[in-house]
Amino acid sequence: MVVRYHVTSTLNRTSIARYGLDWNRMGAARGIAGSLRPEQPGCFLCASEWERDWFVRMNNTDGPVDVWEVHGVEAEDLIESPEGSYYFPGVIPRNRVRLVLQDVPPVAR
Repeated sequence: MVVRYHVTSTLNRTSIARYGLDWNRMGAARGIAGSLRPEQPGCFLCASEWERDWFVRMNNTDGPVDVWEVHGVEAEDLIESPEGSYYFPGVIPRNRVRLVLQDVPPVAR
């Protein structure tokens, strides 16, 4: 089974734990790239630990982030954004995500 990752502000933890990954619920915090609203109609997912760690380092949320494991999303389920990252165009239910890293502090720049 393929494991993917989602990196997000810790402020989203309660919502994700309750509803899963739902891009319509964005609003508790800025996106990992600093956006104030969803950049695409879906949830961005990382395909590798290297990519996951890159998003953790990029963190523009002004605070710590969490990393969630995502199960049950195959490559053909993803759409490539204009920036070259991949997102799932829908909601990922709570039973397919698991918190694996929490409160990762921003990297000093």
